[in-house]
Amino acid sequence: MNAIVEEARSWIGTPYVHQAARKGAGCDCLGLLRGVWSSLTSAPLITVPPYTADWSEPQGDERLWRGIAERLTRKDRDAAAAGDVLLFRMQSGAVAKHVGLQAQIGPSPTFIHAYQGHGVVENALTAPWQRRVVARFAVPAHYNTEV
Repeated sequence: MNAIVEEARSWIGTPYVHQAARKGAGCDCLGLLRGVWSSLTSAPLITVPPYTADWSEPQGDERLWRGIAERLTRKDRDAAAAGDVLLFRMQSGAVAKHVGLQAQIGPSPTFIHAYQGHGVVENALTAPWQRRVVARFAVPAHYNTEV
C-alpha cells in the first residue's frame, strides 16, 4: 500500500475543526494535508497563518494553489496516482480552496479529505467531484512509496 494513502486513512474519523491539524482531535482539509506530510517527513509542509472560512475569496487570490505549487510538482489532471494531492474549486468562478489526497485509482477512484460536517472521510471520486478538480500535484517520490 502507498505510504501517503495509508497515513491519510489513519486520519479517517478525525472530526472537522477549522485550522486544526491533529489526527484524532480535529483538522480541516489543509490540516489533513499538513498532518499527513508532517507524519511522513517529520517536517511541516507549510506554516499557515490564521485564516477565515472565506479566505482569499474577496480578493480572488489563488493563495492555496500558489502555496501548494511552490512545494509540490504539478501534473496532468488525468495522470492519477495514489497519494496525489488534489486541488478543488468548490464553486464555479470561486478560488480553489479544498484539497484531498487520491486514495484509489482505476475504475472506482477514491480520495480522502476533511469535509465540514463529516470530518475526515474517504469518498468516491465521482463525476461531480472530478469536475471540481482544478489541479493535481505529485508528492516527491521518496514519500510516495509502497509500504
